Amino acid sequence: TTSADIIIFCGVDFMAETAAILNPAKKVVIPDRGAICPMAQQLPADSLLAAKREHPDAEVVLYVNTLAESKALADCICTSANAQKIVNAMDTQTILFGPDRNLAYHAQQATTKMIIPVPEHGLCPSHHQIVMDDLLTAKSAHPDAIVIVHPECIPEVQDSADYIKSTSGMVKICREEAADEFLIGTEVGLLYRLKKEIPEKRFYPISNTAVCPQMKMHTLANIETALENEAPVVVVPSETARKAKKAIERMLAIL
Repeated sequence: TTSADIIIFCGVDFMAETAAILNPAKKVVIPDRGAICPMAQQLPADSLLAAKREHPDAEVVLYVNTLAESKALADCICTSANAQKIVNAMDTQTILFGPDRNLAYHAQQATTKMIIPVPEHGLCPSHHQIVMDDLLTAKSAHPDAIVIVHPECIPEVQDSADYIKSTSGMVKICREEAADEFLIGTEVGLLYRLKKEIPEKRFYPISNTAVCPQMKMHTLANIETALENEAPVVVVPSETARKAKKAIERMLAIL
């Protein structure tokens, strides 16, 4: 939340929607409407409803990287940092989890519950293309580096890492670890932050092609236009927002 009347959200669509849900009295503006998360698009509400009909006794845990219309159908929301804790806090033994199957794999490692990925092959294109060949090549070049990967990476890469962390968790580990070198398996933009905030250490991307083009769509020019016009505005229907907020609040109550 913020005291500002207007939020200029330089992220992808689901992020701006979440800001609107949590700040209903504010005007939320996204500079480029084309900043659409491809993973969030993989789980529209009708697909989730079909999965719920197929598994009526399962609770639904959705990654925050999900459209508002689908969040409104969830029992609880999670982040990449708390997914394991959230699934263990659910009441049912079967959990529908979406839209990222790789994050579902990460959550499954910490529970005896049955986690069913919805959709079956949901993924983040930027993280999913970080493969073992990339990791082996990077480790060969930097054999003393600590390997930290995001749980949106494929299972084989997760299993070969020293740490599996959210982006904020990556920054924390890099600050705290005694090591000087780190191989980072996530969207390459994080390396800019790491190098800026921890300049005394060295950071290398596991894959230089792990780029989210949608996140890069916001420019100084379209941010200026958004500030001048206070548009385009992100609007989440009130009933959708109410239901989605309930799922978000359940997550916050668990933490």
